Amino acid sequence: MLGGNEVKAPRGTQDLLPGVSEKWQYVEEKLKEISSNYHYKEIRTPIFEHTELFQRGVGDTTDIVQKEMYTFLDKGDRSITLRPEGTASVVRSFVEHKLFGLPNQPTKLFYIGPMFRYERPQQGRMRQFVQFGVEALGSADPAIDAEVISLAMHAYQSLGLRSLKLVLNSLGDQESRESHRQALVDHFTPVKDELCDDCQQRLEKNPLRVLDCKKDREHPKMQDAPSILSYLNEVSRSYFDKVKAYLNAMGIDYEVDPNLVRGLDYYNHTAFEIMSDAEGFGAITTLSGGGRYNGLVQDLGGPETPGIGFAMSIERLLMALEAENVALPIDERLDCYVVSLGEEASLKAAAIVNDLRQAGIQADKDYQGKKFKGQFKTADRLAAKYVLVLGDDELANEQISVKNMETGDQESVALANLTEHLQALL
Repeated sequence: MLGGNEVKAPRGTQDLLPGVSEKWQYVEEKLKEISSNYHYKEIRTPIFEHTELFQRGVGDTTDIVQKEMYTFLDKGDRSITLRPEGTASVVRSFVEHKLFGLPNQPTKLFYIGPMFRYERPQQGRMRQFVQFGVEALGSADPAIDAEVISLAMHAYQSLGLRSLKLVLNSLGDQESRESHRQALVDHFTPVKDELCDDCQQRLEKNPLRVLDCKKDREHPKMQDAPSILSYLNEVSRSYFDKVKAYLNAMGIDYEVDPNLVRGLDYYNHTAFEIMSDAEGFGAITTLSGGGRYNGLVQDLGGPETPGIGFAMSIERLLMALEAENVALPIDERLDCYVVSLGEEASLKAAAIVNDLRQAGIQADKDYQGKKFKGQFKTADRLAAKYVLVLGDDELANEQISVKNMETGDQESVALANLTEHLQALL
């Protein structure tokens, strides 16, 4: 918002400043490393897509499509939307580039990047937020459901989170869902007028979404709503049992919650959420969620292809780390700082810093014309591991003084050997 001469970031967005951005970098690198260990490859899709993709892919009855999308007409009068989630874009790319034709299947992908939803900003819920997610396309094996869940749990645990709860449900196949859908309609229709406006519409278009309502969650009819688990046919029940068997084999704890539904239209069979039990984490405990979506590839013009995936918010992950007082192992100290006295020494210092950087050593120097004492203070503030001192005497002898700031030990090193010497020390 523009006020006077001051320009501020738009509501629901944030600047990640140095000191915070390092945490993001650490977490993102860790997530990429874990994805690689599970043999998932990175995919990068556009930040904006044709609006129709999300109407078809996410579903017309969802809150995302109905209320939360940033949609606008471009200069060619085409309707464009900033992506509100990652799965639809990944599946669109999978279909467009015919990845289903590759010899190695399933296609295992991960993404990380900003998403956009017009929501009321609150702690851990922004209008621009960063999501990490994985998608496995091309396998109907319950083992891959367990693998995807395992990757999500492993990601949180490897970053140091302990207060985690995995909640699981089955939404069944098409036949099971149809039976359950009718049971929900029969259950809620007598009290339809008591439900919120959104739920009255959902009851006609997508009754499963009524169970996900935040406004009506205390309504008596919610407590005894028909459970999807009572309507699973033999195929769906067997599938769910196998997913649980794989999780048991991997030693992954979970609890089954028949009321767990995901907010997007494309889910079937396995649905799951991972929550934080940490004290002080906040009212919204969900860290990530996902599930199986066997019809989405066909909906977007591809061949019949099963898929499963999940997405996690990096903001909420960092909040959970904070709630559990997990300190990330980030070394913010500077390798070395060059202190120079005199014009000639300053020239040489610039060359030394440049050479060290080329050799992969983190180095810096003074750029504000500070005196000797001021340069040392800067080195101290930057927590430099080594301070290199260069004056007229050192220049004349082609030497430089190297001081270990932790021990206070100091030694003279030939300028010609400096890079090798520091590489050995560091």
